[in-house]
Amino acid sequence: MLRRHLADVGAATRTQVQAWIENGHVTVNGVPVHRTAARAAAGDVVTVALPPSPPRTAMAAEDVPLNILYEDDQLLALDKPAGVVVHPSYKNAAGTVLNALLWHARGWPVGQRPSLVGRLDKGTSGILVVAKTAASHAALQRAMASSVAEKDYLVVVYGRVKMARGEIALRLAHDPMDRRRMVALSSTGNVGAPSLTRFERLACVAASRAGLSLLRCRLVTGRTHQIRAHLAARNWPPVGDPVYGEPRWTSIADPILAAALRAFARPALHAWRLAFAHPVTHRRVLVEAPIPSDFECLLTAAGLIRSVRL
Repeated sequence: MLRRHLADVGAATRTQVQAWIENGHVTVNGVPVHRTAARAAAGDVVTVALPPSPPRTAMAAEDVPLNILYEDDQLLALDKPAGVVVHPSYKNAAGTVLNALLWHARGWPVGQRPSLVGRLDKGTSGILVVAKTAASHAALQRAMASSVAEKDYLVVVYGRVKMARGEIALRLAHDPMDRRRMVALSSTGNVGAPSLTRFERLACVAASRAGLSLLRCRLVTGRTHQIRAHLAARNWPPVGDPVYGEPRWTSIADPILAAALRAFARPALHAWRLAFAHPVTHRRVLVEAPIPSDFECLLTAAGLIRSVRL
């Protein structure tokens, strides 16, 4: 119950609230309560003395190269390599895209500071958009949510996708057993967030008993892990995906192809093309991230690159 009343306190996780109680930071009518199972009666006064937060340290600017695809005085778009974390965290305090952006922005005019418009998972390569001002950030968020925005990804999946094109409209919610992954639910009902992914089959090969397909996926909504969770729900898991994938390379007879699939140690997902209205000029901006070498090698090994012009 206490956690519910502290819903607007970001630090009040279930574990943290239990620690506050056990450490005497919670009192009922002035008396410390040390049992998490203790209950308050009607009229009781419950007080929580939040311990001081540790001081926040400034994020370090790091001289890390960035592959800038587009830049003007309002925004920039960069090509993020796979394996690079976007934002510093406890486990990745340095070497992130944002650390590199702070170095890139050290000569920007006063009032400009990089802020990410959207995210990419560590294993996903491709386009990231960065705003330079708060006004540009807000305008870019609206532009990305607009029906005229085009957010296209390339993904290699297991399975023979028979449909030339289609859409996946499944609601997405956090997995109650593992908050790091999403689960796809029925498109009806009130559980989860409504999510829509449109796809087009660019190429398909038999690949023995597994099948492989190259898809272009367009995000209509932008939920966490949307493409990966949607495709897995259709039984087309992305190659190399440690969360939503399956090791179907074990059923492929060609040892060279099986080895290439086994060695691809990240989701075969690339944020390829992005089109949106500029936040100031309102002109259409089109950005394309070249296919990274590991992705191209996978397409070549699978025989998918011969079937499509990218």
